[in-house]
Amino acid sequence: MNHLDLAVLGGGNMGRALIGGLLRQGLRPERLAVGERDEAARAALERDFGVAATADNAAAVRTAKVIVVAVKPQHMNEVLRPLAEPFARTRPLLLSVAAGVRVAALQHWCGAEVPVVRAMPNRPALLGAGVTGLYVPEGIAAAHAQLAEQVLRSVGEVVRVDSEAALDLVTALSGSGPAYFFLLAELMADAGTALGLSAPAARALSVATLHGAGELARSGTGELAQLRAEVTSKGGTTEAALRTFAAAGLDQIVARAVAAAAQRSRELADQYGAA
Repeated sequence: MNHLDLAVLGGGNMGRALIGGLLRQGLRPERLAVGERDEAARAALERDFGVAATADNAAAVRTAKVIVVAVKPQHMNEVLRPLAEPFARTRPLLLSVAAGVRVAALQHWCGAEVPVVRAMPNRPALLGAGVTGLYVPEGIAAAHAQLAEQVLRSVGEVVRVDSEAALDLVTALSGSGPAYFFLLAELMADAGTALGLSAPAARALSVATLHGAGELARSGTGELAQLRAEVTSKGGTTEAALRTFAAAGLDQIVARAVAAAAQRSRELADQYGAA
């Protein structure tokens, strides 16, 4: 991959995350071009990463073998349609990280001969600690699928899903998921403050607990239920808290919340993802 020319269309948060990740993995800045219409964003990309950023998307993709599309779903049509002609000549791998925009629409705009894969990363990708759901349609060459995984692994873990519809569930679980954990940490800090801790102490304890619990979960020492059980002494403080969660129906609240997010992802797909 370090010997390929890549282009990123869109220099927002996710585009910046992928640019930074690819450079950390050894891709040379001169092999990476960025298409970004905002002048201030282009200046920031060139300053922060030493990459060439241009408002001319056709120039950005001219020699690229892999193109990452990281623009907002509502702008995908206007960004990709003008590139159909150069795509027909070069046939790059198109990797879309835009929520909701379906493969059929992407191929309609880019040309059926362009190999297209879709992915849903999440915000921790900004720190290289993300997780991405990747959908590879049937007929995509194994080399292209491997290349997409390599690009996405530059910002964290990659989980393959077996259907495009599953990306709506990825969006609801891991795409939106950081906000769920932030909310829990926020509520824990608020509760600690209400019970007498100073606000800075409560926040520090909550944030560190969030981080440490995540590290434990990643350590591979056991299933999530086992990890929870290991913290829960019979008759102890944790058991008292968990019993309160259960009495309030936390499991059903979480199930409804994730289902609502998945449904909204499907609605956005219907709104922006049709060809």
